[in-house]
Amino acid sequence: MKKAIKLIKNRSDIGAGTRGSDLGIDAIEIAAINRDSNYFNQFEFEDVKTHNESIYDKNRSTSAKRIEHVVEQCTRVCHAVKKNLEQNYFPIVLSGDHSSALGTISGIKAAYPEQTLGVIWIDAHADLHSPYTSPSGNIHGMPLSAALADDNLSCQNNEVPLETQQHWEKMKNIGSDGAKVLAEDIIYFGVRDTEEAEDKQIEKLYIRNYKVHEVRYRGLQTCVTEALAELTNCDMIYISFDVDSMDCDMISYGTGTPVPKGFDQYEVIAIINQIIESKKVVCLEFVEINPLLDTKGNKMAETAFEVLEAVTSTLILPIE
Repeated sequence: MKKAIKLIKNRSDIGAGTRGSDLGIDAIEIAAINRDSNYFNQFEFEDVKTHNESIYDKNRSTSAKRIEHVVEQCTRVCHAVKKNLEQNYFPIVLSGDHSSALGTISGIKAAYPEQTLGVIWIDAHADLHSPYTSPSGNIHGMPLSAALADDNLSCQNNEVPLETQQHWEKMKNIGSDGAKVLAEDIIYFGVRDTEEAEDKQIEKLYIRNYKVHEVRYRGLQTCVTEALAELTNCDMIYISFDVDSMDCDMISYGTGTPVPKGFDQYEVIAIINQIIESKKVVCLEFVEINPLLDTKGNKMAETAFEVLEAVTSTLILPIE
């Protein structure tokens, strides 16, 4: 029997450098209404309390902006995901900025501490910075470092205040102490905009990145099959879909950090659907839709909803 889907709505954008991704969930819901879809009436949902008013606070840390509030938000997401997994739901997490992924990963690991988690990260960015390496201090670029509990100190270029260090340690230990995932169990699709510190980390940790041109040249199905083979030892898989993995020139600039030469929505749907068919996926997350930056009306949210609706159909199909 299939698990019932629960939508977890996390309208938080405090980990981003640009405001507006907290409105992404509402933008997706508007896209559904405009398509005359009853998607959001089909499933139970839960709203996660947010701390968006913290954007008005004076930043005490330039190496990890608003980190104390991001820790609090990721902890809330962790608890929501853990609770729903334990209640036998399949969580689809709709979030603002990508820092939320640390909360989601922590919640999955807290619910299933003895199981090995694989992460498929569909994104233009590696999100492997830490407060010690980040050029911006925006924590939506740090969730995988926190999940790996790896500070990449060999590439340190920031002096990090003691208070920020303490919050970062709390962040790495949300849900359970230490690393939630091993580097060998992380696979990128579409990462193409990185900094030197991240490049060195990817090389050092041997994290596989299926770039857009490789997926198109070798074949999408071949690459996903290979990725799943690399995660054979994993008991469960979490898919994190950042809409900036899609081509901003082709789709929309309605995301905080748009990058050209990405996937189209049909490629993303095909990637996610093939991974779902492995029967290992326990949670999906959609992030970084920013309608305030969209120069094509609500195009990014409309495209994200197209992906959401398509992959949800695959989730709810009966097992053959």
